[in-house]
Amino acid sequence: MSRSVWKGPFVDPSLIKKVEQLKGKSNKSPIKTWSRKSTIIPEFVGHSFLIYNGKKFIPIKISEEMVGHKLGEFSPTRQFSGHTPADKKAAQEAVTAAPSGAATSSKPSTSASTASKTVADKPKPGASDGKK
Repeated sequence: MSRSVWKGPFVDPSLIKKVEQLKGKSNKSPIKTWSRKSTIIPEFVGHSFLIYNGKKFIPIKISEEMVGHKLGEFSPTRQFSGHTPADKKAAQEAVTAAPSGAATSSKPSTSASTASKTVADKPKPGASDGKK
């Protein structure tokens, strides 16, 4: 459920203070934050943040397209490590078997396709006489 419109976006007060302090400075160092729930407001555009994902800080440069989103959306907390080794092995075997299998299976596939045509051409007994 989204936040009520009349309340406005939630932004951690400490973040607002830090952005206000950096506005006057020419050397803008990244702002370190743990507040993933804070909404990105237009005052944040052009600033860089270090957003904590539970293990490390992810550097993010705020652009205009990010306004309205939460800081946590740009710092993923989970890392996909891949599928199980058995799935990887099966996929690898399928890839290596396909080129060699394609050259040998070209003749049987044509005979299989003609065999399937002959089977498909024969009408099923009682299929056409069922509802007369």
